Amino acid sequence: MPASVSVTACRLSWGWHSAPAASGGSQGSARLMLNVGMDAPQVTGKLDGIEVWDGVSALGPVRLCWDGDQITAAEPLQAARWPGLCAIPGLIDTHVHLVGSAEGRQTDFATWPLTTTREEQVLHGAAHAIRAMHAGVTTLRDMAGDSAQIALGRAFDKGILVGPRVLTFCVVGMTAGHHDLFTPAAVAQRPPTADGPDACRRLVRTWARAGADGIKVATSGGVLSAGDKSGWRNYTGSELAAIADEAHALSMRVAAHAHSAAGVRAALEAGADSIEHGTEMSAEQAAVIAERGIPVAPTLLINEAIAQARVPVSDEARDKAALLVRERDERFRHAAGRGVGFVLGTDANGFHVDFGDQMRELRRMHEVLGYDAGQCLRAGTSGAAQAIGLGDRIGRLAQGYGADIVIMHGRPWLETADIDTARIVAVISRGKVVAGALPE
Repeated sequence: MPASVSVTACRLSWGWHSAPAASGGSQGSARLMLNVGMDAPQVTGKLDGIEVWDGVSALGPVRLCWDGDQITAAEPLQAARWPGLCAIPGLIDTHVHLVGSAEGRQTDFATWPLTTTREEQVLHGAAHAIRAMHAGVTTLRDMAGDSAQIALGRAFDKGILVGPRVLTFCVVGMTAGHHDLFTPAAVAQRPPTADGPDACRRLVRTWARAGADGIKVATSGGVLSAGDKSGWRNYTGSELAAIADEAHALSMRVAAHAHSAAGVRAALEAGADSIEHGTEMSAEQAAVIAERGIPVAPTLLINEAIAQARVPVSDEARDKAALLVRERDERFRHAAGRGVGFVLGTDANGFHVDFGDQMRELRRMHEVLGYDAGQCLRAGTSGAAQAIGLGDRIGRLAQGYGADIVIMHGRPWLETADIDTARIVAVISRGKVVAGALPE
């Protein structure tokens, strides 16, 4: 019998196009991209006999059922119906920047935000989110958002557009800090900054009023910010304490951008809920991070691409990145051995890292951290869900969890080579088949 649900056609902007259902024996399964909200109906679905990796471990053949955006059953069966296929949870990228040019490297990274209207930027952000979803990433956390990303997430939530789950963390940053220095000094219209504990609290409250899901703060300088050094201090201890205290009082998590060891220390002292980058964390800091269960997003690909000038970057950015990655791998492998919980966080912006590179980032985690295939997948599913505070809602294929499912060829929890977008057969986001077709 065929699966209960099979999407065989979709209406693209120029009309209806047929698509063959995916076959369990063929790696060349046709893939369709559903971009328009009303074209991907909310469905009740069932796959009898699909091999399942549930976000933690392999379950073997399973009857996987969902009703709208909720998995209703994951019951073991005796035999696999599609021996070459499997189902895994949708991936979660904990660190992206949606609003950047969706035209990629055809544009200039530094000037594009200054020459493009905010209305147009939002459309590029939507394109990036949908592109990631088609590559199996069903949840994204934007790490420098404002009202634009908040609105985009709401549009996806309401089904106005079919898109992934989007969480928006808004920046509280100091004058001449990492975030501020993305905008040239001569430009008068720039993102807000806050200096002093009271001003920091006020900006946290402003973002809470706007609907932010959390707060991002820099505790060190950065790479792509112009004119600073990655080792520069960002914020005093009293300012960071005020930011973290106010955010936590308003039920918002705090993510700390920290490259330097001093920046990591400041983040730990302030009570940050996650470390972004963590490039120069010391062995002692790794032990503390592991003990506290603080997740770290290592953003491997982007720093390597910049350090090696494989993407257009300034000499300044290239030199800063090269210095950071020089001893990074040894530090990270040691930290992973101490039990630091690294999670998927690409820093994707569509220019230095593409939306769709998330599986490549997971494979790189295997090479750098020494993670096996299962650990890599956990870093991108259940581990990432815990990192963003949604561990009881997404990141697992279990009853009551959100219906975010990726059907793939192979066994990606056993072979890292199978963690590859080329192996995707279908993507289900919030219970809707948004790419490809379910097996028959």
